[in-house]
Amino acid sequence: MIYHTVRLTLRPDAPADRVAEAVESLRNQGRVIPSVTSFVVGRDVGGEFEWGATYVIEDLDGYWQYLKHPAHRHTDEIGLPLTATFVSFDVTDDPDPRIAEKIADLHRRRYEEDPALTKLVSDLASYSGSSSPEAHAH
Repeated sequence: MIYHTVRLTLRPDAPADRVAEAVESLRNQGRVIPSVTSFVVGRDVGGEFEWGATYVIEDLDGYWQYLKHPAHRHTDEIGLPLTATFVSFDVTDDPDPRIAEKIADLHRRRYEEDPALTKLVSDLASYSGSSSPEAHAH
C-alpha cells in the first residue's frame, strides 16, 4: 500500500469560497478516483500547515491512475493558485527497494506530460516532497 499525503498552507488573500471549493475537490478525488481505497481530507493539526489529505492506493499502477485522473488535475487547477506552501510525502509498506525511485518516475512523467501543471507548481512560494518537480529534475 502507498499512503500519499499532502500538506499545505493557503495564501493570506485566498478567498474563503474558493478555499471551500478546493477542499471539496480534494474530497472528491477520494470519492471518484477508482484506485483510492480510502482517504481523509481535513485540518492539519500539530504543525505549520493548515490543511492535509491522505489517499491510500494499493500499488504503482493505482498511483499512476490517481496522478492522471481528471479529478486530481481539477484540484491542481483550482487549488494550487490559492496555496502558499505545499509538501507531499509517501509512506509505503512495499518491499521493493526501488519503490521511491519508481514513485519519483511517475511524478517526473506527469510533469513532462503536463507543462501547464509544471507552471502551476512553479508559482508556489514553497513546494517540496515526493511530488515536487525539483525532486524529480534530471
